[in-house]
Amino acid sequence: MDKLHEECGVFGIYDHAEPDIASVVYTALYALQHRGQESAGIAVNDDGLLTHYRNVGLVNDVFNAETLSHLPKGQMAVGHVRYCTAVEKGRSNAQPLIVNHCKGRMAIANNGCLTNGAALRREMELHGSIFHTTTDVEVIAYTIVHERLTANSIEQAIEKAMYNLEGAYTLCVMSPKKLIAARDPHGFRPLCIGQTDTGGYIFASESCALDSVGATFLRDVEPGEIVVADENGLRSITTHCGKKDTSLCVFEYVYLARPDSVVDGTSVHVARKRAGEILAQENPVEADVIIGVPDSGLDAALGYAQASGIPYGIGFLKNKYIGRTFIQPSQKQREKAVRIKLNPIADTVRGKRVVLIDDSIVRGTTCAPIIKLLRDAGATEVHMRIASPPVVCPCHYGVDTKADDLVARTHTIEEIAGMSGADTLAYLSVEGVKALAKDTKTGFCTACFTGDYPVEFNEDDNNLSKYHRKFSDNQ
Repeated sequence: MDKLHEECGVFGIYDHAEPDIASVVYTALYALQHRGQESAGIAVNDDGLLTHYRNVGLVNDVFNAETLSHLPKGQMAVGHVRYCTAVEKGRSNAQPLIVNHCKGRMAIANNGCLTNGAALRREMELHGSIFHTTTDVEVIAYTIVHERLTANSIEQAIEKAMYNLEGAYTLCVMSPKKLIAARDPHGFRPLCIGQTDTGGYIFASESCALDSVGATFLRDVEPGEIVVADENGLRSITTHCGKKDTSLCVFEYVYLARPDSVVDGTSVHVARKRAGEILAQENPVEADVIIGVPDSGLDAALGYAQASGIPYGIGFLKNKYIGRTFIQPSQKQREKAVRIKLNPIADTVRGKRVVLIDDSIVRGTTCAPIIKLLRDAGATEVHMRIASPPVVCPCHYGVDTKADDLVARTHTIEEIAGMSGADTLAYLSVEGVKALAKDTKTGFCTACFTGDYPVEFNEDDNNLSKYHRKFSDNQ
């Protein structure tokens, strides 16, 4: 509804002792489902033979006992869940992407968005390359394959390709004999390493995926690092490390990542509680109860309550059986969806001054219906507090935001409060959001709040959406 949407989640496993590797990936993709709900896919490597299946839908829509049975047992595999824009929807854009080239086969999955993707694609097309998707991952794959023609290994080809890739990317690449992970030098998106109880290795977008399959967290992939898992164990290539200022998307802590994940050394749950604590210090208010908007507003609400001394209460029951596919594009149906997904607990709010905590306001489409639910349930006042700064600029690194959709870009805080029906509205400061993860050494990207983009982006030269439109118009 009124939330940012991540692009993807990636997962890779190398384990010769695992008897059913596709089932492991299937389980892990469930844990990463929040990162992408448009399509899912798995590619399995069985002694160098790559077999894959991918389709549009949630993980349990795409995979069942029959589809999983058609995938071999294998020794390594790559999985992917994807969120996409409306123009990009379709099975052809589902990942992992399988590429056949003169030096072998390759499966590749990506999370992120290149800022020079359209420029690279245009150059490739002028040299005769034919694209079958509208995704960055195909651009990345062709860039790697081009370098593989002269490189001594697939990891060396990735290392060379990274000199030409700009923007955000986290890769899982599977060759006939190796599983490789790579993270862009800015570290925009998270990527971690785990180990199975049989000695295999896992790469995943979030540590919660490791937990889901019983793997042990080892460490995060460093920004710019390439990590190779093969018959010799685990090794690292650090050519690109330390060459750029790190810029982890701070929204990973605010909303995107699961609260049980640890991202770059910081617990997401702890970071969200800290957001609420800072928010209470910056924007106090006299009230009787603190409640959060499920699910990502709950941790911040708990932190606000603990810092303010105001009691914490459960204000909403969330219907867990309504998926994103229920949500329709019209505003009227969005408002209906709010009532179906959230129902206030009247005893918590009746006759009380309520502080309502949410992680963010992006489009501002659901604030008013949620606040109306509270007033109808008997709340005498509703003070809205947001655990992040106003989103005023679009993201160019893999989060689906458009400038025209951002309510804070065209309205003042007072105007948004009036539109939503809140008695007062206040946001976390930019300084506050930067202080959420004090346990990590990684710097943060806060471009959606400040317009200060870590990687230059030329809207006219590098906008891949122009190619998306051209591609779809020619179908």
